[in-house]
Amino acid sequence: MHRRLFPCLIALALGSLSGHAQEPPPWPVLKPAPDSEPLPGTDRLEMTGDISRQLIEANDRFLDERIAVAAREREGRWQPDHASPEAYEKSVAPHRERLAKMLGLHRDPRPDPAEAAFEYYSPDGEPAAVAKDFVVRSVRWRAFGDVSGEGLLIEPVGGEAVIRADVIAIPDADQTPEAIAGLTPSDATAFAWKLAQAGCRVLVPSLIDRAATSHGLTAREWLHRPAFELGRHLLGYELNMILSGAACLRNTQSTQPRPVGVIGWGEGGLLALHAGALDPAFAVTGVSGYFGPREGLWRQPAEHNIFGLLETFGDAEIAALVAPRPLIIESGTYPRAAYRATPDGQLEQLTTERAKQPGKPGIFPVPTPEGVAAETARYRRLTGSQAALTAFSSESALSDDTLAAFAKALGLSDTAAMAKPREFTTIGEATERIASRRERQVTSIDQHNQRVLVNAAAEREVYFKDLKTDNLDAFSVSIEAYREKFRTEVIGDFGVETIEPRPRSRKYQEGPKTVSYEVVLDVLPGVFAYGILTLPKDLDLAGGEKRPVVVCQHGLEGTPQDVIGEAAHQAYSAFATRLAERGFITFAPQNGYKYFDLFRMQQFKAQSIGKTLFSIIIPQHRQITDWLASLPYVADDRIGFYGLSYGGKSAMRIPPLVPRYCLSICSADFNEWVWKNAATDPRSLRYSYANKGEYEIFEWDLGGTFNYAEMAALICPRPFMVERGHFDGVAPDDKVAHEFAKVRFLYQGKLGIGDRCEIEWFPGPHKINGVATYDFLHRHLRWPKP
Repeated sequence: MHRRLFPCLIALALGSLSGHAQEPPPWPVLKPAPDSEPLPGTDRLEMTGDISRQLIEANDRFLDERIAVAAREREGRWQPDHASPEAYEKSVAPHRERLAKMLGLHRDPRPDPAEAAFEYYSPDGEPAAVAKDFVVRSVRWRAFGDVSGEGLLIEPVGGEAVIRADVIAIPDADQTPEAIAGLTPSDATAFAWKLAQAGCRVLVPSLIDRAATSHGLTAREWLHRPAFELGRHLLGYELNMILSGAACLRNTQSTQPRPVGVIGWGEGGLLALHAGALDPAFAVTGVSGYFGPREGLWRQPAEHNIFGLLETFGDAEIAALVAPRPLIIESGTYPRAAYRATPDGQLEQLTTERAKQPGKPGIFPVPTPEGVAAETARYRRLTGSQAALTAFSSESALSDDTLAAFAKALGLSDTAAMAKPREFTTIGEATERIASRRERQVTSIDQHNQRVLVNAAAEREVYFKDLKTDNLDAFSVSIEAYREKFRTEVIGDFGVETIEPRPRSRKYQEGPKTVSYEVVLDVLPGVFAYGILTLPKDLDLAGGEKRPVVVCQHGLEGTPQDVIGEAAHQAYSAFATRLAERGFITFAPQNGYKYFDLFRMQQFKAQSIGKTLFSIIIPQHRQITDWLASLPYVADDRIGFYGLSYGGKSAMRIPPLVPRYCLSICSADFNEWVWKNAATDPRSLRYSYANKGEYEIFEWDLGGTFNYAEMAALICPRPFMVERGHFDGVAPDDKVAHEFAKVRFLYQGKLGIGDRCEIEWFPGPHKINGVATYDFLHRHLRWPKP
């Protein structure tokens, strides 16, 4: 199992197994500096303790502040017209389209509603249950692609003549359709059956449950991870099932249309709220066990993570898309569902060490009564005269009062019938039916994800259709629009101006040929950059000469100290110090991917407002390179980037958006990145993140926008190089070669600048090799070899 750089012994073991183990190089002799004098032109650095940890914690506080800003500014993005229901609907329609896009609904079109129909099926051709007035059948229906929705359909024996309304009743993810239909012993409220007794035909879809897979992930997170990378969403998939099911209900009505409502509890309540918001044809929406403030979205399960949601939507805004249609909300009872939970069902303490379980810590939200009241008040402010909300609080899920209000909103008069005792005869073994249905659903969504992965390259070709490669000038102009999309839509930009850097430093270490300084720079309000600047001792600090700089980036769980060789990590080969011994100036920054859960949960904080970890890292690097360029002994047009592992991941994302980087070297990371994140076949899982503990690694819709070849195009026409060990566990050679061939074709085949693009293959593991890459740096940074 590949764990990128941490621990480095993994990489060394890979080398040993390959038969190409190498003796560790002699490490540079670095001694503490005799004094702590600052670098000329900077103030003395007074910070104490673990500065790397303080940087990560500062990033965390900044993200909390930006989430709060998003919450304050969100309502200002809405300008609903309350003049009439029609005017209101027209004014909020663009927000509905935005929500659908966030969920990926536009990527997998549903079948033509005119062709929507249920398929009745069961292993023996018999219904699941029969009663005096009803029959319960197993049904499935086409939802999107080759994926079908499945569940139960409760139909009256009298047919169309006795049906008063159609309802989609959605259980929680850990409930089965049989449970809420009352067919199996359960603590669940049999609300589907109760609504049937009130005169409804009821469709009960089956959701993907939270049961653990063989990989240690919940089934929901297992399916969500690849979908998210490919611009889809598990919630979007389930919503497509629900919306397609509604089309089936409408298409099988008689010539006299009936109202269709949607209602659910827990995960079903979340889906009912979104379905009612997305489809104005739902006459009534009922939400139980899900409604409240959403600023803590990052604490929820991975599959609730919707990129950019909180910039435009909280629950009040989503509910506002239901208006002016009736909305019934019930609070007070919620699923007790958590991954990495304490015995009492709370989220366990986040750790700064590797967790035993690979999935994202997450808990189903349980808002306070005050939180529900505040969100309800926001809904009323947004909807004004178009508000149509009825709120209940109950100690049981979907109480009789809540169901009666829902039924009355549908136009049903005989709500007392819901209290009649259930009398039915079950047919067949429910346990077997449930298990086989679950397996089919998980398999079909997994297979759909893999089909989308196969087609992702074609999606990216369409996305890049406006890129001109006829000549270098045309390319340089047309690539700018894609850099802007990458900045704003993929990485995310806070739009916050950098502040004065106030450089602080202190002498840190000395070697035979080098001297290093710890450096801290202010970047954004509350955010700073930290790193180690290493200078050759023969450098004239007065600026008599100008030398090139190599920014040397650590990998996962790394620090600047690792990169200079202080910690003797063999994978890094002390390359920041070794390059300084060759005459380069080097700078080793601290990037924000250290301390396990602490930084990983920051990715979810950032993604909830349409940003990523790199939304903070890139401004830090802009400040770093601007400061370096200001030094009198730095050649400001010769600052290169060289990163290993997660630092190699950085090499693909930072230089495209930091123009002072004149070249980029990606070491021990370059591969077919979308495949590495989304592939789930047995061979690929050796390399894929789909089942690994790096739960933050998934980036929204890279499948349809930027794989590594496309990111390299954003670096072009600047020099670009890949350093690749044959026995590196990041990916097999064929995946690396496949992706690099596209880059090489752009540089050499299309633009005629092949001398600026190369790859080094060496017989070794996950490490800095420092042979061809050093030559590359000397050549393109125009510094003589020693």
